[in-house]
Amino acid sequence: MSEIAGHPGATAVVKESYSFACMRCGHGWEQSYEIEHHIDGDGREFVQYTADGRVVPSPLSRPTCANCDHHVVRIMRPGRVAATRDAAHRQQPTPAAGPVEAPTPADGTPQPGEHHWHLSDLLHVFQRKAS
Repeated sequence: MSEIAGHPGATAVVKESYSFACMRCGHGWEQSYEIEHHIDGDGREFVQYTADGRVVPSPLSRPTCANCDHHVVRIMRPGRVAATRDAAHRQQPTPAAGPVEAPTPADGTPQPGEHHWHLSDLLHVFQRKAS
C-alpha cells in the first residue's frame, strides 16, 4: 500500500467536520478533522485523528467542552453551530409583551354591543335541569 503525500504512514485520509454543543454551559463550536488510516507493524488497521495539524483523540469517543471542560457534549452534523449563530444574528428584537387594557368609558358603563360576562353566565351550562 502506498502512503498519502503529507501524511506519513497513512494509506487513506478522510476529512470530516462536526458541530458540538456543551449540554452544561451551552458553548458551541465546530471542528474539522483529518482521519488518517494506517497499518501497524502487525498488519492491523488503525485510525489517527488530526485537527489543525496536531494528533487529537477521536471526537466521537469523549469530547470535552473547551469552555468548561465538561464531557456532556452533543455531536451534530457540520454547520449546525454556524447556522444557529447566523439565525440569532438575523433575528429582530421583539418588544416585551405586557398587559393590554381595552379602553373603557370614564363612568365604567358598557358600550353598545359590549357584554360584561359574569361567572353565573358561564356556569349555567353545568347546572342540572330540574325534573
